[in-house]
Amino acid sequence: MKEAMLFSQRIAQLSKALWKSIEKDWQQWIKPFDLNINEHHILWIAYHLNGASISDVAKFGVMHVSTAFNFSKKLEERGYLKFSKKESDKRNTYIQLTPKGEEVLLALMENYEPDKNAVFTGALPLKNLYGKFPDVIEIMAIVRNIYGDDFMEIFEKSFNNIDSQFTEAEGKLRKKEEIESEVV
Repeated sequence: MKEAMLFSQRIAQLSKALWKSIEKDWQQWIKPFDLNINEHHILWIAYHLNGASISDVAKFGVMHVSTAFNFSKKLEERGYLKFSKKESDKRNTYIQLTPKGEEVLLALMENYEPDKNAVFTGALPLKNLYGKFPDVIEIMAIVRNIYGDDFMEIFEKSFNNIDSQFTEAEGKLRKKEEIESEVV
């Protein structure tokens, strides 16, 4: 009992401290684009899932379905998302990034500044010491046990997409096809 309580409280305190720092950095990063964290997260999910249902957005975004829908609606009003229904599935609402939405998301990725991110700078000494960033495999295992394999598959897909579809050019993260079209 004591071990369980100590573990739970240790994770709770560490998570809260880490989240506070992440939230502040995330808000500062997206502020010039007049987005909040939920809106940015929805754009991110829509990009990586390419035709996600509102239920998928809620699940992967770790938010209530009504929150996912309401913030998606605001993004639609700004021209960043479009809503649709599938012929075979009239019950679910799907979202898709518009070209304007993709442009905003890509601009955000290009404008990411690692040195303004506390978690990155906090982990940098570990990278310098061990030659790589922490794997956080134990945390991922805990999250997998809480949210399931589907959550972790989507989680990994988004990072694999970035790895395969983006490159670093002149100190900025850029989509490969944009760089290729500039060279042609």
